[in-house]
Amino acid sequence: MRINVHSIHAMSRRVLILAIIMGVVCTGTADARTVYRCVRDGTVSLSTAPEPGSRCEAKTVEDDAGKVPNLWGAFGVFSGTLYEREQDGTLVYGTRKLPGARKFLAFTVATPAASPAHVGLGALGKPRLNVHANEFRNAARVRKLDDALLRAIAHAESGFDATAVSPKGAQGIMQLMPAVQQDYGVSDPFSPKQSIDAGATLLRDLLRRYKGDVGLAVAAYNAGVGTVKKYGGPPPYAETREYVAKVKILHARYRAAMGLKPLDPPLRPAQ
Repeated sequence: MRINVHSIHAMSRRVLILAIIMGVVCTGTADARTVYRCVRDGTVSLSTAPEPGSRCEAKTVEDDAGKVPNLWGAFGVFSGTLYEREQDGTLVYGTRKLPGARKFLAFTVATPAASPAHVGLGALGKPRLNVHANEFRNAARVRKLDDALLRAIAHAESGFDATAVSPKGAQGIMQLMPAVQQDYGVSDPFSPKQSIDAGATLLRDLLRRYKGDVGLAVAAYNAGVGTVKKYGGPPPYAETREYVAKVKILHARYRAAMGLKPLDPPLRPAQ
């Protein structure tokens, strides 16, 4: 009996992309562990090879992964189409309709909802622009910060509660630990002005350290510079990852409420 190796590889790629699309356990695809997350014109797609004309990032699924990671993003439940096409002499599968692509199957997938689990003392909610507005505005202006980001962190950290104390000992609106308070000259951690000024200075320093990378700066605000250095990026703590996601959502909401241009237009699934 003759075995068509190319057919086996094509089947492995189909199993892989289907598993990732549906978020189910991926088995039997030891030779096909890479999928590409591709972005173009505000839409995102998944493919077994880089898409021409898209900005694609390779994502590797580890052999011992019990569950395929969510590579889509937070789109809730949506429907799409998996296409099959020839590319550079190879059979490729992807969820964007490209020239020469043939419909392989339709799918419906449930991704996380837009609001992740709440982390920190402040819950997700509507922007609160009138709370200590002058203090936030002045602190951001002096340090050349995005006022909306500063407020988003305060919202996530304490819900603007000046008397807040976390189980780990962080205090005040910006939830500063005692060592940070000492470093930044805070004599009264429950003073809204002192807390906001020190938190703004800390945020400015973190953005400088990470060359403007908001995700890294926010992760370090939550978990500490040493932890980010240890892991070479945001730590694999569920709390920190969810905290960063929450701050990003709040940042977008505050920018919208303040009439500012969105920094990153939201993606949507490609069709």
